Amino acid sequence: MLSFRRKRAAMSWYRWQGDALILTLRVQPRSREDALGEPHGDALKVRLRAPPVDGKANARLTAFLGEIFGVPRRRVSILSGESTRSKVLRIDDPQQLPAQIAPRGWSGAGKKSAC
Repeated sequence: MLSFRRKRAAMSWYRWQGDALILTLRVQPRSREDALGEPHGDALKVRLRAPPVDGKANARLTAFLGEIFGVPRRRVSILSGESTRSKVLRIDDPQQLPAQIAPRGWSGAGKKSAC
């Protein structure tokens, strides 16, 4: 039972809302590279090179997530946390998923493969 709880807690940083993916993130600006990290409590850690000045980190975050999920930047929106490191984002109809989210049999383009 304990392993089930750990798996459930490890995935509490994302949820599906229809075709939209809702992510809870903990952003670390001014990092060496742009990268998805490991879960950090109930949030996924995201490292960004951009500084947290004049919206640069938020702009880079939406562009970076758009690249990862295969969507234009306009389909990535910040729901909460515009001026904090803890953020909730919405990605409309992601076309690809990183390994942390992709269910078994995922083939991209919003469809599961027949496997």
